[in-house]
Amino acid sequence: MLDFEAYRERRVLITGGLGFIGSNIAQKLVQYGASITIVDSLDPLYGGNPANVAEIRDRITVHVGDYRDPSLMKPIIRDTDIIFNLAAQVSYIDSSRIPFSDLDLNCKGPLQLLELCREQNPRARIIFASSRLVLGKVVSQPIREDHPTEPLSLYGVHKLAGEKYHRLYAAVYGMNTAIVRLTNPYGERQQLKHNKYSLPGWFMRLAQEGKPIQIFGNGQQLRDYIYATDVADAFLAVGQLTSTRGEVFNCGSGRSIPFAEMAETIVRVLKKGKIEYVPWPADYERIETGDVNFSVKKILKSTGWRASVSLEEGIERMDNYFAPRLRLYI
Repeated sequence: MLDFEAYRERRVLITGGLGFIGSNIAQKLVQYGASITIVDSLDPLYGGNPANVAEIRDRITVHVGDYRDPSLMKPIIRDTDIIFNLAAQVSYIDSSRIPFSDLDLNCKGPLQLLELCREQNPRARIIFASSRLVLGKVVSQPIREDHPTEPLSLYGVHKLAGEKYHRLYAAVYGMNTAIVRLTNPYGERQQLKHNKYSLPGWFMRLAQEGKPIQIFGNGQQLRDYIYATDVADAFLAVGQLTSTRGEVFNCGSGRSIPFAEMAETIVRVLKKGKIEYVPWPADYERIETGDVNFSVKKILKSTGWRASVSLEEGIERMDNYFAPRLRLYI
């Protein structure tokens, strides 16, 4: 069991804290007595939702605003010990449609936050949320943190730039930064409006509505699905490290399964839904990375963290969470 008592009375900032991962981190931190500040723009494109923190709203401070706004961020950063930087444009699909917005949110945003920290509070610890999509085509298995990075989308390129900013500021200015590179997160508090962010949640909605779940090709491509509360624990585990200097930590369940098996698990657990296999869309395979089999040895060795929620349990927990709240997420 991980011990997060070190967060008691620590001043923690979560950018994008009303979103999927950020709100799960906030829910965890409240249990350990942290002083939590959230900055979230509540842009409807990106999944921020006040319902995600409804149970803890009286125990946190929320600023509805843009984390790229220096006048908002300067006083907050001065008074912060640890920053979880989750604010981002989070759809690789949308990144080609809104390339300059993606650039601004996923490159300028992290760089500006780092620069403000350097000026206002260089001792703050910063944990940056990255993605497996910085890798591009998978060329070696299992995928370690030193795997080559040749992204296949603008989203991946910009996320990789964000990683490099954090490594640079650590190397040049001695700042305590770390990067958590996520596989395929899913679970409670994610938005269910469309299929751009987390397919397990979207497939769950389709099953509940009696609509077909479409799978491209034979569905045998391997993915590593990791539940939201496990992700939150991973961020907290890395956030406790006091001597990281731009280090990257893979964050996955450590178990890769075929895409079709994920969909079949949803249908089995919910006892609803139907799967349809369809041809790959034109040119789609150009951005298919290949099988994903993440090594999580480094984060285990460094922090003791390992995922604990199986896919089947995760689907059950997600269904139980959304059943009475669905109208708040669609």
